[in-house]
Amino acid sequence: MARSQETFNKKEVRNKKEKKRKEKAEKRAAKKDQEKTSNLDDMIVYVDEDGNLTSTPPDPTKKKKFKAENIKINVARQEHVELDPIRKGTVTFFNDSKGYGFIKDSETQESIFVHVNNVIDEIGDNNVVKFEIEMGPKGPTAVKVELFKD
Repeated sequence: MARSQETFNKKEVRNKKEKKRKEKAEKRAAKKDQEKTSNLDDMIVYVDEDGNLTSTPPDPTKKKKFKAENIKINVARQEHVELDPIRKGTVTFFNDSKGYGFIKDSETQESIFVHVNNVIDEIGDNNVVKFEIEMGPKGPTAVKVELFKD
């Protein structure tokens, strides 16, 4: 088909594609030029005496000296607090038709998944329950769930 028989729309599409191609080539050329002009000095960052990053080198007169024996490297010891295996919480959501829900632990305020297979008594929303926690395939799961009686 000769170009003289092209419709206006086809000409517009061809012109837009050509314009995009030119813009892309210009961007590519600009990026190449930028890569050539950037040098190592632009990439260097210094740390000053307070530990802040800066583009100027630090003043050697403000340098602080430390003795190696005064530097202590250790990890704070975490004491393992043994929580009561029987927990207490409130049912925040329970769907009887789907058979699952969530319990908010009263001690840790953590949301724990519960499945109907792990429920002893019948439970519903806002019931206070006692339960045990086991790790399931996707996280902590409540087991042996029963209504809490004072």
